[in-house]
Amino acid sequence: MTTLFISDLHLEESRPDITDAFLTFLREKAAGVEQLYILGDFFEAWIGDDERTPLQEQIAAALKQLSDSGTAIFLMHGNRDFLIGEDFCHRAGATLLDDPTVIDLYGTPTLLLHGDSLCTADVEYQKFRTNMRNPQLQKMMLARPLEDRQQMAKQLRALSMAKNQGKAEDIMDVTPEEVVKELEAHGVQLMIHGHTHRPAVHELEANGKPARRIVLGDWHSHLWWLEVQPGKEAELKKQPLQP
Repeated sequence: MTTLFISDLHLEESRPDITDAFLTFLREKAAGVEQLYILGDFFEAWIGDDERTPLQEQIAAALKQLSDSGTAIFLMHGNRDFLIGEDFCHRAGATLLDDPTVIDLYGTPTLLLHGDSLCTADVEYQKFRTNMRNPQLQKMMLARPLEDRQQMAKQLRALSMAKNQGKAEDIMDVTPEEVVKELEAHGVQLMIHGHTHRPAVHELEANGKPARRIVLGDWHSHLWWLEVQPGKEAELKKQPLQP
């Protein structure tokens, strides 16, 4: 039995190398595993399940093939693709997870998040995140014509890039106190998340006991994935995007 975790692929048409790497990953690494968790920012942008670009359809079909073979696939929203809905998940054979979610990982209660909610020092972003997660606002956005949403996505992307360039690095990383707060609020000792693009395994203390935070990597230049098997130490793995 094996469970894999990935995040922050940022799939988009301008990076066919990442798409190719992901499709190869599904065939060579994910085939036959028990579960695959995708913890947000799977796509660089998502403006609604009705867009259905060739890339989106290709990815949905590849995931559905894996799902039909017996692998359970779980998908969590990121800050780039929070409008992914049940229609896409149905086509992909995936189950949409709340952020955060606690799972039983081979006997270990484990907290899964995308990770952006942990970056509380970035007050401006947290306000934006709260607004974007508002169901009423999302409903209004999805009711707008597809062309309007496409333009809006471009504007938000440009604005985000401009603002991030002027922010200190530590502001865009997680707040350590928030990590402990979340672990204790959910009564767990293991957390897995993405978002920060800073893959690592962090040892800490929560609930008066040793705890661990595993950060997944982004797929800009390398494939990053976490491999977990019963009775074995979780392994954070990587390989070059292009051999």
